[in-house]
Amino acid sequence: MRTCVRIVILCVHLPRFELVVAVGDRPGLLGQPMALAPEPGSEQRVGEVSPAAEAFGVRPGMRLGEALARCPQLALVPPDPVGVADAWEAALVALEGIGAAVEPARAGLACFVVDGLLRLHGGLDGTLRRTRAALRGPVRLGAGPTRFVAVAAATRARQRRPEVVREARELAAAPVGLLVLCEATAGLVAPLEQLGIATLGELAALPRDSLADRFGRAGLLAHDLVSGRDTPLRPRQPGERLAVTLELPDPGSGPQLERALGMLVDRLLARRERRARTLRSVVLSARLVEGGTWRDRFVFRAAVADPARVRDALASRLGLLPAPADALRLEVDGFGPPHPQARALFDDGAAERRERLREAVRQARAAAGPNAALRALLVDPDSRIPERRIVLAPFET
Repeated sequence: MRTCVRIVILCVHLPRFELVVAVGDRPGLLGQPMALAPEPGSEQRVGEVSPAAEAFGVRPGMRLGEALARCPQLALVPPDPVGVADAWEAALVALEGIGAAVEPARAGLACFVVDGLLRLHGGLDGTLRRTRAALRGPVRLGAGPTRFVAVAAATRARQRRPEVVREARELAAAPVGLLVLCEATAGLVAPLEQLGIATLGELAALPRDSLADRFGRAGLLAHDLVSGRDTPLRPRQPGERLAVTLELPDPGSGPQLERALGMLVDRLLARRERRARTLRSVVLSARLVEGGTWRDRFVFRAAVADPARVRDALASRLGLLPAPADALRLEVDGFGPPHPQARALFDDGAAERRERLREAVRQARAAAGPNAALRALLVDPDSRIPERRIVLAPFET
């Protein structure tokens, strides 16, 4: 843990990011009571909700039956995990474009250190303006000495007025419910409120030993967060994206999807951008006929480059599709080391390439006869008879 006394962390918060992406080009719907529908096959709980739905008491994670009982006119929007992933990746790339080393927490929430950007963009105010200009749509910005303080400041900020917290003790009057912003301390909110601890200042005044005895490591972490101590950021490593998409002429399921998956795998492995590297993890996604999308991340046990092994590993994931799909997409999530025998034909020198081609022709003729390797020669291109236009001749290397 380390203690920070200067404003070095900037938090970017895009409120209701998943709901905004699911609504798409109909932002006017956000003024109506609406919520993200439960994902197919998951527990029946609503996702992010609009402000109008919150006015009826509907909260994210509430059971669907209770949400409809509180707001009978609640509209359910199909989730779009593929769109969320693409939009969030575009937002992260935009932030990296201004020089930020970003640590994404979840879709719609990210932090980065601003020390190296202050001179580049003209101080903290200039960095805040540049960050807002790099992102589309409403954004809330918060700055603080640590990650937790910056995230808390962003949740309190307005869309046009960033919140700057210079010391953690400025949040002393904030409710203890802000601990939900950290996954490791979210479970402490209810017990602390039952004990009568309502603010972060009251929590910071408690002895660390008492918190450790009652709540263990989570209690110590909570005390460190409200006291201005946090771990350093761990920015992500920007990587390249490699994806292939296949539109299905008819809504597909079963064997049709398996054939489409085989085509996707072959196309992905044939892309020159892969540069003979193996695959460590991939993301298989689909656009559903009934609306919304489906997304599944798969990690191979070992880095692979064999099309058959990739198809066999991913074929079982097609059974998780909740509805027929009209489009499939396969994207590389992580590359492995280059395959030792996966060199491309044109990656070698001319002499070695010719020798490999001769060997291939010899093997083909040994297996299928002297006519196994032929080439097409254009003889009479103006002839109306196909046999006169082109003839087959032995292939000579």
